[in-house]
Amino acid sequence: MARRRKGLPINGVLLLDKPKGLSSNHALQRTRRLFQARKAGHTGTLDPMATGLLPVCLGEATKFSAHLLEADKVYRTRIQFGAVTDTGDAEGEVVERRALPETLDRDAIEAVLERFRGEIEQIPPMYSALKHQGRKLYELARQGETVERAPRRVTIYDMRPLDWESDGVWLQVRCSKGTYIRTLAEDIGAALGYGAHITALERLETGPFNSEGRLSLEALEAMSDEERLAQLLPVDVMLAHLPTLEVAESVAHSLLLGQRAAVPESQLAPGATARLYRDESFLGLVEMTAPGEVSPRRLVDTTRVEPD
Repeated sequence: MARRRKGLPINGVLLLDKPKGLSSNHALQRTRRLFQARKAGHTGTLDPMATGLLPVCLGEATKFSAHLLEADKVYRTRIQFGAVTDTGDAEGEVVERRALPETLDRDAIEAVLERFRGEIEQIPPMYSALKHQGRKLYELARQGETVERAPRRVTIYDMRPLDWESDGVWLQVRCSKGTYIRTLAEDIGAALGYGAHITALERLETGPFNSEGRLSLEALEAMSDEERLAQLLPVDVMLAHLPTLEVAESVAHSLLLGQRAAVPESQLAPGATARLYRDESFLGLVEMTAPGEVSPRRLVDTTRVEPD
């Protein structure tokens, strides 16, 4: 007999305020259990020491989470000068200490920050979830192993000091996907000759979402089931950057069966992706395969599923 999947068919996006000391996956699983959701996923890992915005996708929303993985991010971080750690953050062991001037040279730091704005190369840290020959790098790092990592190109769109301290600086960073803030801090510290690691990291924005409306686990736990469900954003909220295509019932039926369908010619060029709607109900994503023709790309499950 086929094993029944546990949980309720709940769909939507929750803006979770991840606490410090909890892994992204642990935060995700606690959220899923609170909603008794059948399926859940997050949209970009935060380190256990990091806090802030972690959009959680429930149910059908998980099909579209990649659009947030690709999105730009905004972080607030504190760079501590004078010490290098093996993890690049305050949770690691100090492997080198360097003397600092009595007063940090803000002009020199600003000049170095300018060098890291725009498109730069980063070597991913060993303490990361990237894989080498099927194993996560942090697993190898914990065993004392180091492997060669290819540099990656990322973009720092904006980076500005928020507050100066005697041995560090608070920065706000807007960056592209794949940026490691720990590595950015280490590289800045190396360029200054100070050495550096981060002691705080908070994600403020990801894609279309900012810190407004994010909820802590404690706040969610204090809510009733109905109150929690009211906090969910619609599945298509992650896709607002894409154009829309409203179709008739017959066209929607064909697309939901996996077939190509003819639509009135629009401004969408072949190859473009659009959000599909029928009677203002979101049905998923389609691709313009030719002028006046679309094919299904990723659709929601519109069949009624009864909870277990």
